[in-house]
Amino acid sequence: MSPDAFRDITIQQLEILIALVEAGSFTRAAGKLFLSQPSLTKQIQNLETAAGTRLVNRGSTGISLTPEGQILYDYAKRILRLREDAKERIGRIKEEESGHIYVSASTIPATYILPRLLSSLAQTYPEIQVHMQMHDSEETLQIVLADQAEMGFLGKEPLHKKLIVERLWKDHLVLIVPANHPLAEHESVSVKDLIGIPFVVRERGSATREIVEQCLQALCDTSLSHFNVICEMGSSEAVKEAILSGLGVSILSLFAVNRELSQGLLKAVNVSDCNMERHFSIIYKKQFPCMKYHKKFLAFVRKFQAF
Repeated sequence: MSPDAFRDITIQQLEILIALVEAGSFTRAAGKLFLSQPSLTKQIQNLETAAGTRLVNRGSTGISLTPEGQILYDYAKRILRLREDAKERIGRIKEEESGHIYVSASTIPATYILPRLLSSLAQTYPEIQVHMQMHDSEETLQIVLADQAEMGFLGKEPLHKKLIVERLWKDHLVLIVPANHPLAEHESVSVKDLIGIPFVVRERGSATREIVEQCLQALCDTSLSHFNVICEMGSSEAVKEAILSGLGVSILSLFAVNRELSQGLLKAVNVSDCNMERHFSIIYKKQFPCMKYHKKFLAFVRKFQAF
């Protein structure tokens, strides 16, 4: 017997062997399996070829197993029983109420929305544990596509055939200035009013910067290259600290500055000719194996009020 040939034995052949032994004849086994008798006979012959020995004795009174056939029959029963055990265990996992969820999130949701969401989730579903990592929107997209996270939260809506994208929370981007800045006295300004003023921006790859650039181009036929950009920062927190320190002004999400606005440390000024809005979205792959606890998490996220 060739070890390689033994690997050719299939689950179907083992099922046929079991059915043959239980039925006691080729005719009855073929009827039970809805196969023609020649087809069933051929399958047993292929099994014997792969095993390298005769497995079944054919006689006028029925069939019997050779010693080798008895060994393979016993193992076949164990193999199929293990398959059913695996099926049952997987089924139980699918019905599990508890589990671990791995998410990636861009900086705004990771810093200003998800901490409150996860705190509320822990009170409602303490059996669900969420593991979160923070990246910019583009990195989050790639991490989900690479199966390094199950779900992602980001500030743009990517178009990708492998992803499901759901809008969640609406966001407004506005000009943020120090409370003592000359522009703080204005309710609104135009884009032209911002030319020449020291400006702090987010790094490339962030959804915040992408939205600002898109709106400037589409609504005002201009770009950040026309601004007096003096610094790029890797997070909204860094941009906010730069504004508070008097380094410059910037366009940020209201989520990022809500506390400072309420404390009177910063002032939000509307840019009248460049209304900047977006939605934060959740993404996951279309083929994602969604367990019961994933569904509970998604339902909770959809109902959560970010503001």
